[in-house]
Amino acid sequence: MLKNYSSAVEFYLLGFHGSKEQHNILFATFFFLYSVTVMGNMLIIVIVCVDKRLQSPMYFFLGHLSVLEILITSVAIPLMLWGLLLPEMQAISLPACSAQLYLYLSLGTSELVLIGAMAVDRYVAVCNPLRYNIVMNSHTCIWVVIVSWVFGFLFQIWPVYATFQLTFCKSNVLDHFLCDRGQLLKLSCDDSLFTEFILFLMAVFIIVGSLIPTIISYTYIISTILKIPSASGRRKAFSTCASHFTFVVIGYGTCLFLYVKPKQTQAAEYNRVASLMVLVVTPFLNPFIFTLRNDKFIEAFRDVMKRCYHLHKG
Repeated sequence: MLKNYSSAVEFYLLGFHGSKEQHNILFATFFFLYSVTVMGNMLIIVIVCVDKRLQSPMYFFLGHLSVLEILITSVAIPLMLWGLLLPEMQAISLPACSAQLYLYLSLGTSELVLIGAMAVDRYVAVCNPLRYNIVMNSHTCIWVVIVSWVFGFLFQIWPVYATFQLTFCKSNVLDHFLCDRGQLLKLSCDDSLFTEFILFLMAVFIIVGSLIPTIISYTYIISTILKIPSASGRRKAFSTCASHFTFVVIGYGTCLFLYVKPKQTQAAEYNRVASLMVLVVTPFLNPFIFTLRNDKFIEAFRDVMKRCYHLHKG
């Protein structure tokens, strides 16, 4: 029990409610999803790196997106899995809590910037194919990736700093499986209304700011595809964007659901479900969305498997 007006030096994560048997089921489910997420995204990274047919801007960005997916899910899921095995609440120190929140938000911000850049890449590929190699050259692609990573980590310094400048004296128990900002604000005995409003505006800026070029790009893409006279031509053009468009809908949908709300101190169950969408569901779906209907990637995967087989056999 905390004394009045003393700030917490560590927190306890409640995690998931339920019996030991339910926790074991959750552990098995999330362990499976996490394992597939890491292996699937690692597979994308390896194949993009080793196959020369995939040395294009789209796959270059996809490789970095897979790196971000692995990192963002690894920030919280291993700790969550460990918490499901513990008989009591899981303790996390204040520095570890702040580091987890910072990495979670920074990687998420970098991912949103990269998704916006991928939409612009698809716009150039469909609407200006003759200029594609000139506009999306290797120099441009490298700078886009550097900016997305650096911007994400710089942008989230103040929000995390402002959150941990608050005094947490109401309790040191977080009703979540990670250091969620909404739950942290609930524990503050300071007047955090202004801080919450600034955090809301910053969330709007990054999510809507990266969504605008995506919407504009797809408006032009759809308009261009509809002008193609043949049905096969329209299908071929749309197939180059379908996977990214699906990922955009899922990714931005969950982010808007989780972050763009004026009241950060939302119900714990709401935050828990939304966080699982961001940390578990989206990274898990990423390898399937970008590879299952991608003939070029499937062909590259088969060739890599054949090479590995021959090397092993030899």
